[in-house]
Parts: sequence; structure tokens; C-alpha cells
Amino acid sequence: MSAEAADREAATSSRPCTPPQTCWFEFLLEESLLEKHLRKPCPDPAPVQLIVQFLEQASKPSINEQNQVQPPADNKRNRILKLLALKVAAHLKWDLDILEKSLSVPVLNMLLNELLCISKVPPGTKHIDMDLSALPPTTTMAILLYNRWAIRTIVQSSFPIRQVKPGPPQLSVMNQMQQEKELTENILKVLKEQAADSILVLEAALKLNKDLYVHTMRTLDLLAMEPGMVNGETESLTAGLIIKTEEMQCQVCYDLGAVYFQQGSTTSAVYENAREKFFRTKELISKIGSLSLHCSIDEKRLAGYCQACDVLAPSDNSSQQSTPYSQIHICMRSGNYQEVINIFLEDNLTLSLPVQFRQSVLRELYQKAQQGNEALDEICFKVSASNTVRDILEGRTISVQFNQLFLQPNKEKIDFLLEVCSKSINLEQASDTLKGNMAAFLKNLCLGLDDLQFVFMISSHELFITLLKDDEQKLLIEQMRKRSPGVNLCTKPVTSFYDIPASASVNIGQLEHQLILSVDPWRIRQILIELHGMTSERQFWTVSSKDFVHAKQLFAACLELVTEFSPKLRQVMLNEMLLLDIHTHEAGPGQSGERPPSDLISRVRGYLEMRLPDIPLRQVVAEECVAFLLNWRENEYLTLQVPAFLLQSNPYVKMGQLLAATCKELPGPKESTQTAKDLWEVVVQICSISSQHKRGNDGRISLIKQRESTLGIMYRSELLSFIKKLREPLVLTTILSLFVKLHNVRENFVNEITAEHISIWPSSIPNLQSVDFEAVAVTVKELVRYALTINSNNHSWLIIQADIYFATNQYSAALHYYLQAGAVCSDFFNKAVPPDVYTDQVIKRMIKCCSSLNCHTQVAILCQFLREVDYKTAFKALQEQNSYDAMDSYYDYIWDVIILEYLTYLHHKRGETDKRQIVIKAIGQTELNMSNPEEVLQLAAQRRKKKFFQAMAKLYF
Repeated sequence: MSAEAADREAATSSRPCTPPQTCWFEFLLEESLLEKHLRKPCPDPAPVQLIVQFLEQASKPSINEQNQVQPPADNKRNRILKLLALKVAAHLKWDLDILEKSLSVPVLNMLLNELLCISKVPPGTKHIDMDLSALPPTTTMAILLYNRWAIRTIVQSSFPIRQVKPGPPQLSVMNQMQQEKELTENILKVLKEQAADSILVLEAALKLNKDLYVHTMRTLDLLAMEPGMVNGETESLTAGLIIKTEEMQCQVCYDLGAVYFQQGSTTSAVYENAREKFFRTKELISKIGSLSLHCSIDEKRLAGYCQACDVLAPSDNSSQQSTPYSQIHICMRSGNYQEVINIFLEDNLTLSLPVQFRQSVLRELYQKAQQGNEALDEICFKVSASNTVRDILEGRTISVQFNQLFLQPNKEKIDFLLEVCSKSINLEQASDTLKGNMAAFLKNLCLGLDDLQFVFMISSHELFITLLKDDEQKLLIEQMRKRSPGVNLCTKPVTSFYDIPASASVNIGQLEHQLILSVDPWRIRQILIELHGMTSERQFWTVSSKDFVHAKQLFAACLELVTEFSPKLRQVMLNEMLLLDIHTHEAGPGQSGERPPSDLISRVRGYLEMRLPDIPLRQVVAEECVAFLLNWRENEYLTLQVPAFLLQSNPYVKMGQLLAATCKELPGPKESTQTAKDLWEVVVQICSISSQHKRGNDGRISLIKQRESTLGIMYRSELLSFIKKLREPLVLTTILSLFVKLHNVRENFVNEITAEHISIWPSSIPNLQSVDFEAVAVTVKELVRYALTINSNNHSWLIIQADIYFATNQYSAALHYYLQAGAVCSDFFNKAVPPDVYTDQVIKRMIKCCSSLNCHTQVAILCQFLREVDYKTAFKALQEQNSYDAMDSYYDYIWDVIILEYLTYLHHKRGETDKRQIVIKAIGQTELNMSNPEEVLQLAAQRRKKKFFQAMAKLYF
């Protein structure tokens, strides 16, 4: 090295590592020190920052002599800046993962367009029209890089973006951000328009069977030389960094798979293409190895894509069809939730499904349950219990959701939980850790229960006895004794009821189980003696239901035994056999609407009219008989032929007579009749409360307690039990409307509930304080829930359920039932919803629900459904910018031209050109022309109503 060169090298090395911020790019440009800067261990600025700054400087607009802004000048300085940006990208080996992570869409778009330009891709030429196999390798690779980035950007734009919390507002920064946002949106629009071409280009690339080359810093330097100095090296087939065919195909397959998967959300058949590309990617990775220098694939993400494709587009291979993911997906779509539970129980042994996946299934079920599907509450508990046992086995804590679902344990929940525990551990193969985790869970479960019967169910279970040692069991029993002194707990399962002490109430459940299974009269007698010795608070004849064949055999045997020596007992047996025959018919032929035989009706009437002294009459038989007559519309008998003494002596007959008389008058009267008033007064008396007072030492009288009044003909709980035996729609509607009216007496208009025939009841109560309105509200909820189990398609009952949810601010559930009410009476909105179903009040409540859910476009559309369009509410809703609905995708459902014109003005004011064009297109539809005949306009409105309601139903059902 010459002395001059050494001096120059020393001077260069003595310069500071980081030049001043204002001139660092000039420093690198003038001194050609880029490569040396990039070789530093931690270059500052970083390579991606260099790309940004080089391109920003090269794209600065120029100012001419007249101080006019001109496009960036095409001079030597700007060309060198662009070249330097390309060289930095080449230093990064054109890794799109790195470039996309650090560069904005506009900057990366400019960079790749410069790559196309320097790679001699003619500007304006469609890439789909170019033969990739005939192009130089570096040109082909430049085209592939651009089109890979194009579809990756489209896929990335479909993902939700977490909004960054803005700092203090600065006008210049905000303007710059807005410009970049608009530029990004414009580029995305172009990329999406060219998406089909980009996919075809990449599909064509998969047919290439030759290695490709990508530009390096050296080949870019050669391209920048004068044409006479290049000597053809950059045109060589081996110039640049070699990219093996398999590496290129692997990366392209993965990117194509991602874009096909994204398109599958709107076109499900495309999932097949995604599946093919992802599994081809896996094959290529196994061939080239996961540590390839030029093929960067996120294998965890790839595995997730493959699993999703197995579910969404299962192949013909039976082994892939039977994966748990595909099975669960099919079961969730078909509503076969029991099979989902079975799969989870099997997985508790194999521990193969990710915990996050299981939790996502539970979240989906929760969402469906919260939308008003109460039948899913039990399924949610079972899935949560399965997930909880899985968590316990793996040493995780119990979730909050499970604790909430287990706040009110019952026998069925305990039984299922023990079943899950038993099926989730193989005692012969399980490790000591798994056994210890399960034992601790069962022990803590016992300690957390207050009901000792449930504790006994767990402590007497085989799994509990196997897992907990004798001393642990004794310690647990001691802890329970301290908590509940005087209770005798048995840690071993009871093998014979003869050994049970009379005071051991925790064993009642086991004896009831034996009572259900027993058909021997003498053994039944002994079990009943034991049970009655333990408690007098239960009716043990109710422990089993619908076991009619065995019951009839037992009654027949009893009748034969007592006929000869006791006429009274014979009549008792006949009464019980009548009750049995009523149950048999109601659970059998009555379910399909078949009327009962005339002799059964005659026996029911005969029982009610029977006046035999000293015959013990059970109230439940009279209750069932009256409900039976109401269900089969024997109103004439109940109103005209019932003996007067029965009305005085039997409250159920009195209630049946009042109900039958009121139903006979419907739907005639629009105002309250004397019959309706009589029924009203009886129910009000039942729902009344009495106050008990006490005089203190100072002589003052103070209120100490309020309790259910005894002045009614029956207690509210007895009335509710009676009503839940009714199935006749008119009777149910009548009593339901009465309770709704009673509920509305105290409520304001906003929270009023609507119901059929509500006008026949009185509108006021003399003493409001005497009525237990809290109990009335609970009764209304229970009655409508029961009514919907009888007929889930009764629009009137559905509206009541919706109003209840509306009054309690549960707007999503309210919308679910309002929409369901409309759907059932319009053939899923293929016909017009009757105006007496969707009244103005119902529509206004739907508007309130949508507004509370921040679905403001839906609010504006619903404002059209009112008899007089509510423009004020519609315009106010459209002004909201934080709407959670699909906004412009709902514009096709608007037929009111005034609202559409307001939307045009609004989007123009906001500068939202694309949305404004959508509205203009909607206004331009010929069927909305105000000059059309009224019939045409009505048909256009009806068509949009139908589509809107069907879209809403898919959203909320």
C-alpha cells in the first residue's frame, strides 16, 4: 500500500462512526462508504433506515425557476440514491419478512418498482403477458419478488390492526400520517385490482424448473456503470445470488396458500387451493431443510394453516377427515355439541388439542348462549368442566368461568364432573403427579361445597377412594366435622340401606335411587320407612317420572289387594290410576295432538264431582285434572257444569273456571269484562304481600317483615306450578298477558312489555304497595320461558321475551328475539312481517338496541321501517364514526332517497370518495326513481326489507 493510500485509509477510519444526522446520507453518497457502513456489527443508521432516507431524498419534488413544484428530477444524484437503496436491500438478501416489518407500504412499493426498472422490466407491461422462462434470471426474480409482496400485502391488510394510542397532536405529523394513509389505501386498491394477475404470475413461476438469481450489491454496481464497461456480466445466466428452484417454489407456494386462504372466507371452494399449496410447502421444506438461507417460512404458522385447511377443506383421506379439529368443526356447525364433549373427554387422556383451541370453542358456545340460546347453558358447563379437568391435570388453576358456572351446584353437575374426572385419568398408567393433581382437586371440591349430600357423592365415589389415602380421607372428614359439627359422614360407599342410621340425611339420594329401581312392593315399603324416618320434607312419590308401565303394574297389584277389604283404599287406588292415565296420555298420544278418549274425560269429571266422605284427596290430582280439561278445551264444562261446592273448596277448579270463562270471550272484547276482572282480582290477591308489625319498648310500631299473603286462594308458587302444566296456547297467552299487565302497572312506558289481549285487564290497582312486583317480574320471566318450550315459534311470546331483555338492557338478546318473532311469521322474511307484529314500538326498540350496540348504520336503515320515517334519528346515527357494523355494505338496504342523499353529502364532507361512490350507485338504481309508480317503489322497499332482515338474522341468530 502506498503512503498516500495509507493516509487516506487512516483518515477514513478515524472518522466518527455516526456522522451528523443532517448529512449522513450525503456522507455515504460522496465517500462511497455504504458497504463499509453495512459491514459494521450494529450499523447506525440501520439498513432499513437507510432505504427510507435514500428513497425520501430521491423522491423530493424539485422547484423550477418560477418557484413551481415539479416532480423529482431524473438527475445523477437521485439515480445514485435509488441505487444505494437497492444495494441496501440486496445486502438484506431481499428478505421480504425483514423489509415488510420495517418499511411502510409506499416505501416498499417504490423500492420494488425501482428493482423492476433496473432489472429491465418495461414500464406499463403486464407481468402476466411476459414469458418468465424466456427472461434473464434476475428479471424473473424481480417480477416474482414484486408479485409475492403484492399478495402478501393484500393478505396482511385483511388482518385487524391494533390502533396505537396517539401522542400529543401535532399538525405536521398528523398531516404526514394522513397523507401516508391515503397513499397506502391507493396502493392497496391497485394491488387488489391486480391480485388475479399476481396469482397467475406466481402460479406460472411454479412451472419453472431452473434456478434463479437475485441482484447483489456487485450486480447493481455493474448495472450502474456505463454500457460499454459492463462486458455483459449482468446479462449472464449466473450473475447474482443463486436461488434454488425448490427454495423459490417453497416460498411462492406458501405465499399463494396464504392468499387462497384469505379468499376462502368469501369463496369456500378456494380453501382446496390453499390446502394444496400449504401441503406442497411442507413437502418442499422437508426436502430443502428448514435452515435454508433464502427460504423464510414460519413453520408454526404453516402448521396452523394446515390444521385449518384440514377442517375447512378435508381431503378424501379418511385419517385426515377424522382429526379432532375437523370433527369439532363439523359438530359445531351441525349443533352436535355432545360429540364435542366426547372429543374433549378423549383429549383429556391424550392431551393433544391446544388449550387455546379448547378455550376458543367454549367462548363460541358462550356467545351463542348469551344471545338467548338458554339450552346451551348446560353444554357450556360440560365443556367448561372438561376444560377445567384438563387444566387441573396439567397443573393450571381453575378458570373464573368454571367457578361462575359452578356457583349453584346440583346433583347432575356433580355427577357429570365425577364422570369427567373418571374418564380423564388412566389410573394404571397415570404418573404420581397426575394422580396428586386429581386428588387435590377432588379434596378441594369437597371443602368448597356446603351441601353435605354433594360432599357424600364425591367422597363415596370410587375415584376419590382410590386416589386419597385413608389418612387423607380421615383428615378431610375431620375438617368437614369441624365445619359442620354433629354430622356423621361415611367415607365408604353404602352397600345396603339397612345399615344407614336414621339421622344420616346425606344418604337420602342413594335410597331414592334404590326406590326408583325397585319394583318389589315389600322392598319399596322398607325403603319408604327408612326415608320417612330421615325426613318429612320430601314427597318420595315424585322421585321418578314417566315410568308408566311399572307404575301401572304396581297400582294394579295394590287395587287387587285392597278391593276385597277396603272400599276407601280402593277409591284411593282408582284416583291414583286416574292420575297415571292422565300422565300416560299427555306424555304419549297427547304430544302429537290426539284428543284423549271420552271415557278418560268422563273419569276426570267424575273425580272432580266426587263427594265421598273420609276419602283422602290429594291436591295434585285435582290440579292435574283441571289442567287436563283446560289443555283439551273443555271450557263449557268448566264454566257451566262444575258444581258450585267445588268452586268454593278447590282453588284449582276455581282458577280453571276463571281461565276458561275468560278464554271463551276472546278475542272479542277490547276492554275489561267482569270475567276478566274476577280473574285479575284473584291473581292480584295471590301476588300480594302482608306486612308484620311489632311494637317496640318505646311504644312505636315498626315494620319487621314482609311475606306472601295467605289471603289468596293459593300461593304464587302453587299457581306457577299449575300454569306449567298447561299447554293450550290461548290459555297460556291469557294468563301470560295478565301477568304482563300486572308487571306494567308499576313500570314506566319505556320498560313496558307488550302482549296479546292485554287491553282486557284493569289498568290500575288500588294499593300498589300490597303487590310483590319483584315476584311478578320473576313470574313473567318464568312463564314466558316455559311458554316458549311449548311453542318456540309463537311470535307474541317471542316479542314478550324480547321486551323483557330490552327492559333489562340486554340489547343483543332482545334483537335476537325481535328478529325471531318476525322470522317465524314471515317465512324467514320472504313475506312481509305483519304490521301487528312489527309495530312502531317494536321498531323503535330495535332502533334503541342497535344504537346501544353502536351499530349506527342499522339504526338509520330501521328508521325507514316506521310509519313516518324518523330522519332526525337516522341522520344523527349516520354522523357517528365509531360504528361497529359494516357501514357501507348496508347501503344496498336503504330505499329512502332522502337518507341516501344525506349520505352522499356526509361522505363528500369527510372526503370518503369510495363510500360516496357506493351511495351514488345505490341512488342511481332505476327502481328507486321517485317518478316510478307507487307499486314499483313499494316492491323495491319490500325487497330491501327482506334482505336487511335476513342479514340481521344471520348476525344475531
